[in-house]
Amino acid sequence: MSTITTKDGTEIYYKDWGEGPVVTFSHGWPLNSDAWDSQMLFLAQNGFRAIAHDRRGHGRSSQTSSGNDMNTYADDLEQLFDTLGLSNIIMVGHSTGGGEVTRYIGRHGARVTGAVLISAIPPGLVKSGVPIEEFDALRASLLKDRGEFYRQFGVLFYGLNRPNAKVPQSVTDLFWNQCMQVGLKNSFECLQAIAETDFTDDLKRFDFPTLFLHGEDDQVIPLTASAKRAAPLVKGATEIYFAGAPHGITTTHQDEVNNELLSFARATADKARQRSRSVAEVTR
Repeated sequence: MSTITTKDGTEIYYKDWGEGPVVTFSHGWPLNSDAWDSQMLFLAQNGFRAIAHDRRGHGRSSQTSSGNDMNTYADDLEQLFDTLGLSNIIMVGHSTGGGEVTRYIGRHGARVTGAVLISAIPPGLVKSGVPIEEFDALRASLLKDRGEFYRQFGVLFYGLNRPNAKVPQSVTDLFWNQCMQVGLKNSFECLQAIAETDFTDDLKRFDFPTLFLHGEDDQVIPLTASAKRAAPLVKGATEIYFAGAPHGITTTHQDEVNNELLSFARATADKARQRSRSVAEVTR
């Protein structure tokens, strides 16, 4: 497997497809990098280098006892990017991964030229009015029977409780299989990070093109507690909202999301190349 070892001895798994400008992907809770396969393949086929990792505790990465928090997730990413020698990165994050991207930019933003936050948790769920008791109930259900909890979570993730939902069983089976690969301690503690982390100051450090994508019927990360509050904190941010769409829009609205990503990535990469040429001309 392709892995790096962080300073605290954690093995982080990653996949690296294609050649060209770099687009990185941070997955949602409690999934892994396989959740991004369709987006990664699409961008790799269209002239980009697509890189995704399994967050510590998730998928094929180490199930650590510590470091299940946004600061450590961001630092793990910096070590991955440094090992791979990446620069001019376009970062994409879904849900919890959107928080990971945001905290990374707040702590290590120099490598980044653009960001896409999809169904993302910033600026802060409890701070935005989501009762902490809702997360307490999630944690209790997770501890009681994690297999059944993840099955029920998939219903909300894809909006299967809505009358016109058209998600095949194969999608929910794949979702459940990914969920069951996360360590219980890692999953439990990540929920606290999801609920209580405040990303407000991180968002204010964004100084590059930023795109927000979100479903208007997101039952996991409500639009009014997330993107609608986060986007105004980012100067010049673009917002695209999908009518009637659930949390898992990278699957339910795969083609639309992929096309938005490709358009954004092309425009952002072009701007980065223009800046590089301008700097080179000035320094001659």
